[in-house]
Amino acid sequence: MNPFFAVSRWAGLMAVCLLTACAQTGQLPAQSSGIDSKPLPKVLAQKPGAPRPVPLPNIELTEPLLFRLTLAEVAVQRGQPLVAVQAYLELARETRDPRIARRGTEIAWRTRLLPQATELATLWLEADPGSRRAQQSVIALLITQSRLDDALPHLQRWLTRDPSAVGQSFLQLSSSINGAGDKPGVLSLLRRLSEPYPAVPEAHMAVAQAAWNADEPVEALARARAALKLRGDWELAALFVARGLQRESTSEALAFLAGFVGAHPEARDARLNYARMLVTEKQYGIAREQFALLLKQAPDNVDIAQAVAGLSLQMRDYRAAESQYRRVLELNPRNPDQIRINLGQVSERLSDFDGARRWYASVTHGPLYMSAVSRFAGTLAKQGRIDEARRHLQGIKAVDSRQRTQLTLAEATVLREANAFQEAFEFLDVAVSKFPGNIDLLYDYAMAAEKVDRLDVLESSLRKVIALQPSHAHAHNALGYTLADRNLRLPEAKSLIETAHKLAPDDPFILDSLGWVYFRLGDLAQARRYLELAYAQRPDAEIAAHLGEVLWAAGQRDLARQRWQEGLREQPDNEALRATIRRLAPAMLQAGS
Repeated sequence: MNPFFAVSRWAGLMAVCLLTACAQTGQLPAQSSGIDSKPLPKVLAQKPGAPRPVPLPNIELTEPLLFRLTLAEVAVQRGQPLVAVQAYLELARETRDPRIARRGTEIAWRTRLLPQATELATLWLEADPGSRRAQQSVIALLITQSRLDDALPHLQRWLTRDPSAVGQSFLQLSSSINGAGDKPGVLSLLRRLSEPYPAVPEAHMAVAQAAWNADEPVEALARARAALKLRGDWELAALFVARGLQRESTSEALAFLAGFVGAHPEARDARLNYARMLVTEKQYGIAREQFALLLKQAPDNVDIAQAVAGLSLQMRDYRAAESQYRRVLELNPRNPDQIRINLGQVSERLSDFDGARRWYASVTHGPLYMSAVSRFAGTLAKQGRIDEARRHLQGIKAVDSRQRTQLTLAEATVLREANAFQEAFEFLDVAVSKFPGNIDLLYDYAMAAEKVDRLDVLESSLRKVIALQPSHAHAHNALGYTLADRNLRLPEAKSLIETAHKLAPDDPFILDSLGWVYFRLGDLAQARRYLELAYAQRPDAEIAAHLGEVLWAAGQRDLARQRWQEGLREQPDNEALRATIRRLAPAMLQAGS
């Protein structure tokens, strides 16, 4: 047979066979074949280019060969991937045809037969060395299996194929390879890949990211600095440097970002991160200046407008907060109902309860609907319209048990805020009797019991919550704090609060309880430690009361007064704080502080 005719016949029949098979298997439902439609993995992007001639083997398409190909595709359609992949593997080894190897690679990858997929992809690349798709598949499969040393030469060749795009290649590689489980191995691989490219900033950043993931912060920071030195206006590198500095010192990170945005005024992402870090550090005045600059640069940026609104709220500039939240709503935010609720809260702060109710009523469905309903009733309660608030809640039709519970809890809150503690307790008593296994109702019932000095009910309810849900940190904490606050069974109180702390180590109210129980036990140093941690996270009036009392007992009375004054500024009507001050420093209240 003429070799040219043999090759042509082979190419034509193979193309028909493989294209037909691909079309058929692409239409098969996953459950019928066991082979899903997941595409080949992509680690590195490739540029589109002109069609490239594919080298084909000079081999005759015999009837036995065609028969084996057909059997392989039938196995695919029948959901027998092991049979199909093995057949394609044997055919690829024999023929060295890149089309057979590619088809086998696709089937093996989709069915997660990764070792076979890797061999097939390698055969594909050997048969067609110019195929970037084949090279990409080999790299992706090796990385997926954490075979990083085997991937190294392929990645080195990838980087050298287009020297003009080596920086972008490093960024693509970094974003893909850092998901591998072997973090130290990834770092070692990227170090070796970056060695020939000391003047490429992206190479340094790829190593910086890998070092950070491998818990090597010193190297990560040094590499990010090197990248920034090579490209002084690169925001990505600057933000990474700031993150590295913040790990040790927030003040250093702030100083660095201040210098960077000063030198590069158009660096919007860096300025936004700088402003947010300032807010975290409660440097609201400087933060507001930075946000004002950002708004000038991007007046229609919804995220910036929302951040400015939130900052204005924190600074108690309610008119500015209202203006900004209205602007956010005009910009079609992702969470419009949350913005409406925020506007309702701002209206409440301005004592515009009718306006607040209009905002809450504008939330008519969705996940925040019940929150809006509860807040609507809360505004009525604040105006002393308790019966009206309860009627409003009772008029809402619950669509499921979760909403029914939310409405019950909201009604109990209305009663508590009206100081109708006995009525709230009796109301929840009825609710719990109807739904004795409802954890949320039991917990709220316990809190209502504390207000009417029914410690027996409080303890039994909280112990039931703990029995039903042992990971309920606040149930452990509430029982422990109640015992500690009354100087009862202090070792048991400490054990309960320590359990809560293990379950939620960063919760400021649990830290407050831990400090308070240490105070009751006479350990002022530990008490102060935990209370200062709690107060730093959340400067709540009740935490201020506890911290001030510990400082008072330690002889630091000026600092105690300072904390109490801060608490009064935040919550001037907080009874727990005022009671502490009346007991220890009544002159503060008499002076109107």
